[in-house]
Amino acid sequence: MSGHSKWSTIKHAKGIADAKRGQMFTKFIKEISIAAKMGGGDPASNPRLRTAILKARAASMPKDNIERAIKKGTGETGAASYEELVYEGYAPGGVAVLVEVLTDNKNRAAANVRNYFSKNGGNLGTTGSVSRMFDRKGIIEYDAEKVSEDEIMEVALDAGADDIVNEDGVITVSTDPSAFDKVLEVLQGKEYESLSAEISMVPQAYTAVDAETAKKVQKLINKLEEDEDVQNVYTTVEFPEDFDPDSVV
Repeated sequence: MSGHSKWSTIKHAKGIADAKRGQMFTKFIKEISIAAKMGGGDPASNPRLRTAILKARAASMPKDNIERAIKKGTGETGAASYEELVYEGYAPGGVAVLVEVLTDNKNRAAANVRNYFSKNGGNLGTTGSVSRMFDRKGIIEYDAEKVSEDEIMEVALDAGADDIVNEDGVITVSTDPSAFDKVLEVLQGKEYESLSAEISMVPQAYTAVDAETAKKVQKLINKLEEDEDVQNVYTTVEFPEDFDPDSVV
């Protein structure tokens, strides 16, 4: 669930590996559970839960998983107790990094995130140090080979989308966060199969790095994304054209 970038769309277009999909589902379950706990289990009266469910459906998460996550949040199958945290810092090369955490153990999460930064050439910053470099936007992605750009554009703009871009085989629909639910619901109602859908932190500008620095940045991103407490990682990195993040372990 990394931040929107040119490479992230290409990687989405390749399809999500089973391991990554399972990891993503785990994060959706936590997100749905905390939304249900805070605002109740009815998506009609709980906007945050409705958004979480829409995102999970966009990633083809089974209905049973969604229903169990809601019940967990409302306490029907054991109460979920999560705390939301945001960490800000820098990766090698001056790349800004924003980390959103959903955890049942604040001390564990803080220690782990700090450790990932320090062991991978980065450093944590203060609150607000990098968040100002990002804009919150709704981002919905489609495979350009499977859907019609003209159809997506017509439907999305009518529903209130801000912009539609077709690049590297991926059609990206951008919305204001307040319009994300409506636009996604309308598109899903047309049964277009999305690659991903999320309210994301989009960089206002990107930080170009060389191949060696790119490896270090990607290693930090990998460590953060593998952590069970980390929900989302957003960065300003702009990788070299021939760099393959999947090659970094």
